[in-house]
Amino acid sequence: MHDPQTDEWGIYAGYHDILGHWHGTTDESRSALRNAMHSGEDVPSGGFADVIVVHQGESRPIPEEGELTLESGERIVVATNFPPDLPIGYHELSSSDGKRVRIIAAPRRCYLPSDLHTWGWALQLYSLRSQDSWGIGDFADLRTFAAWSAGEVGAGVVVMNPLCAPIVGLPQEPSPYFAGSRLYRNPLYLRIEEIPGAGELGQRLELLETAGRELNRKRIIDRDAVYQLKMEAFQLIFHNFRSDERFERYCAREGAGLDRFAAFCVLTEKYGSGWQRWPSEFRDPASDAVSRLINGEAGRVRFHMWLQWHLDCQLVRAGEELAIVQDLPIGVNPDGFDAWLWQETFAQGVSVGAPPDDFNVQGQDWGLPPFIPKRLRAAGYEPFIRTIRASLRYAGGLRIDHVMGLFRLFWIPVGMGAQHGAYVRYNARELLAIIAIESQRAKAFIVGEDLGTVEPGVREILGEHAILSYKVLWFEDAPPATFPADSMAVVSTHDLPTIAGIWSGSDVRRQKQLGLQPNEQMAIAAREKVKRLTQVNAAADLPEVIRLTYAAVAEAPSRIVVASLEDALAVEERPNLPGPLTEGSANWSMALPLTLEAIQQEPLVRSVADSIGMKRSSEYSGRRDKAS
Repeated sequence: MHDPQTDEWGIYAGYHDILGHWHGTTDESRSALRNAMHSGEDVPSGGFADVIVVHQGESRPIPEEGELTLESGERIVVATNFPPDLPIGYHELSSSDGKRVRIIAAPRRCYLPSDLHTWGWALQLYSLRSQDSWGIGDFADLRTFAAWSAGEVGAGVVVMNPLCAPIVGLPQEPSPYFAGSRLYRNPLYLRIEEIPGAGELGQRLELLETAGRELNRKRIIDRDAVYQLKMEAFQLIFHNFRSDERFERYCAREGAGLDRFAAFCVLTEKYGSGWQRWPSEFRDPASDAVSRLINGEAGRVRFHMWLQWHLDCQLVRAGEELAIVQDLPIGVNPDGFDAWLWQETFAQGVSVGAPPDDFNVQGQDWGLPPFIPKRLRAAGYEPFIRTIRASLRYAGGLRIDHVMGLFRLFWIPVGMGAQHGAYVRYNARELLAIIAIESQRAKAFIVGEDLGTVEPGVREILGEHAILSYKVLWFEDAPPATFPADSMAVVSTHDLPTIAGIWSGSDVRRQKQLGLQPNEQMAIAAREKVKRLTQVNAAADLPEVIRLTYAAVAEAPSRIVVASLEDALAVEERPNLPGPLTEGSANWSMALPLTLEAIQQEPLVRSVADSIGMKRSSEYSGRRDKAS
């Protein structure tokens, strides 16, 4: 059965925009989307014929008699109904004619502890630099900041930017939301000096350290320079690495996925970014040629595996200090590892975006390929399962960017523009069941970024699954005291103006300087909202305005209130300014104006923390796994 608003491939007949206007899907757009879904081709053989969700305590009839192989490997024969005590997890039903059916046995709700009522910081890790950083914030900086936040100002969480691995090589991708892989992490976040063996390098490391710390003098982060310095240091340390039982256990746990990721990195170093242009024998990750490369380039493959192991080790130590809330981007770089690994499941010739609205009159094209619903389902959702599981590792919570994408995504045919896009339906019930399983297993809560055009009923379904809503002050007409309890409350996001940018008017001025078209009415409305909430006049000092704004947001009954470090440091620039790339925009590359050491002594940071902390409880503590 498909949604009555959609065709057999899940393509909607049209949509109502944020103003309620109807936009019908044209024949040209529908044809382009169907081509991207390979609608004229058979689904690759060996996949699942169907997917069935069974909730805890539910006794559902089976489609036909067969053998049920549990995730544990145990096998049972089922004839009429699934057993009501089916363990949570991913099982497989095999029928006599060879059909495979994936059985998703799921809890009805995600993990959400009753005592979750806390506050924390929103942090762009790359921007948080200490005196020991090499031009970019790293996991040691995160650990120090987390310990200080928990111990000194009583925070309970820190909400991170995505830590996903970019494509290796130069230039380095600045946007953490344009992930080369959502399964693995960015080596630039490693603290070199904490890698075993670094201390043995002596003067060679000292020279690199000096050059790295010199990069801290620049406000704009030079990722390419950081990459070159850190890669040189990594290679020097790895040259003396022989073996470690913990490393071997990590590699065994990650399995073939890590082998393939490391092989992808080596192939990118050899042939450049863009796997579609590699020699044909390397375009298929399962090919014999890739297997031969893994053996033939064993040292370099092992090097990239070794980097991911150290990322795993350093992140788990940071997470021992405070509950880290990870961030899941809506998609991946089409030239990256995930798109190569699961190329049969990703659509080609289209990208994900958003329809035109008040804030982006041309709409948005994010350049990210979407999963093809039918092919993702035929794969038993394995790519989605692995992505969610990787995102929750060592996390106390997970923020899902553009959570409405679990229900439908706005597909835009390449070259046609957002005005020719159309929505495509996904099976939200099955995706939400997977999120519930992984959330409960990781003991991590889920936050859904439900901003923009949201279908009727979506927020209610998310609430039924214990997924917290995302309340942004700039978008809310009602005061924070009226926000729902099951939510995360923030003033702004990485894509929206800071309080300082609104109060000073600099956000609008900067957009005009860059040749963009700012929404001046929104900026005026936001400034008036701050005045109403804080009861200050237009001449009020900025630090007092920031403190009082967060005191007002702290009145929200939301389970979590989050303050951005940009606001707490009165930063006028937002981390990312959506729109056409322009010279001088410095998106995702602006460091905080103070070092980590200075931030800990900054009066406004303390003032914001005190304003929120007096009204919040920080007793919540997320799960802390141990590194393998």
